Amino acid sequence: MLNARTTTTAILIAFGAAIAAVMPAGAQSSEELLTYARPAEPPPGYPAAYVNTVRAAENEGRLVIYSNTDAKLAQPLVDDFRSMYPRIDVSYEDINSTELYHRFVAETQLRSGTADVLWSSAMDQQAALVSDGYAMAYDSPEDDKLPSWSNWKHQAFGTTYEPVVFAYNKDLLPKDKVPKTRADLVRLLSEEPERFKGKVSSYNIEKSGLGFFLAAQDAAISPDFWNLAKALGRTETQLELTTGAMARDLVGGRTIIGYNVLGAYVAKLARENPSIGYVYPSDYTIVLSRILIANKNAAHPNAAKLWIDYILSKRGQTIIANKVNLFSIREDVEGEATAAHLKQTLGASERPVSIGPALIGYLNNQNYRDFILQWQKALAGKP
Repeated sequence: MLNARTTTTAILIAFGAAIAAVMPAGAQSSEELLTYARPAEPPPGYPAAYVNTVRAAENEGRLVIYSNTDAKLAQPLVDDFRSMYPRIDVSYEDINSTELYHRFVAETQLRSGTADVLWSSAMDQQAALVSDGYAMAYDSPEDDKLPSWSNWKHQAFGTTYEPVVFAYNKDLLPKDKVPKTRADLVRLLSEEPERFKGKVSSYNIEKSGLGFFLAAQDAAISPDFWNLAKALGRTETQLELTTGAMARDLVGGRTIIGYNVLGAYVAKLARENPSIGYVYPSDYTIVLSRILIANKNAAHPNAAKLWIDYILSKRGQTIIANKVNLFSIREDVEGEATAAHLKQTLGASERPVSIGPALIGYLNNQNYRDFILQWQKALAGKP
C-alpha cells in the first residue's frame, strides 16, 4: 500500500504535468528555458581547454549579431548554432551595411549596448573598424583550415567566397542580347537607350556601403568603369540599397538588368523563378568575402568566439554552402556553392578581394568625397 507521502507526491507530480500540458507554448521565459538546457560540449577535435570558453559563453548566455546578411537567409546558421549551444540566446539584427557601420561606431562611442560580432559584405567598412581599433584579436582553432589571405591580424575573418554578377529578366531580354562583359553592357545601353531607360538597377553607392565598395573595386580594376557609370546615368538607372531590392525589381518586370548584384542571392532566386538569369562577367568577376569581426569590448566575448569558430568550421561552412548558398570559403567543403567549384567555373576572370589594409584606401575622407563626386558627375553626364 502507498503511504500518504508517496500518494501526495504522486498527486503533485500529476498536477504539475496537467498544468504544463495546458500552459501556452510561450509561458516560460527564454531565460528559464536556457537555464534548463543541457551544457554544451566543445566541437570534436578542439583543444580540451576549449570547454572553458564554452562554459564562460554559457554563463554570458547571450550573443548579439549585427549583419547585412538577410535574416531569413542566415536562419539555418543561427538555428544550428543554437542546437550546439542551447544555453546561449542569439539576437540577430539584419541591417543595411552603412547603417551597421555607423550604428556600431556610435553605440560604442556612447557606451550603450551594441553588437558582440559584426558580419558584413562591405569589406572596406569592416577593415576600417579593425584599423580604427574596434575589433577583438582572437586565435581561432579553425585558422589553419582557411586561406591565409582571409585572416587579417586575427581580427578580421573572411567567411564566404561570393561572386558579383549581372542579373537579368529572361522574359524581357533575349538570350543573344545578354551582356557577357562590361563593354557589352555599355554597348547595349548605348544602342537602345530608350528601351533601357529606367530599366536597369544597381547600388546607390552614396547610401550603401557594399555598393560603394563594389564600385571602388570596379574603378581599381578597370578605368573603363567610368564609361559604364556614364551609360548607367544616361539610362536613368534605378539606384537601390540592397541586392534584394534589385531582385524584386527584376522579378516584377520593373527592370531588365541588374548590375553588381550578389551572385549568391541571385542564384537562389533563379532556382525558384525561371524568369531570372545571371552571368559571371567574363572580363572580370569580383569575388568578395563577408568579413566577421568581434567587438573588442563585447558584452559577451566568449559567445562571440564561439560564433566565429562555428562560422569558420567545416560544419558551419557546409551550411553556408548547401543551405544558405553564400559560397563556402573552405577547400574541404563539397557542393556547387564553394570556393573550389567557383574557381573552376570562373578561371582567369576571377578577381578575389584580399582582406587587409588596402581595403580602406577609398574610405579616406578626401578619397571618398572625390570618388562620390566623380560618380555623381558620371551619372549626370558631366565631364
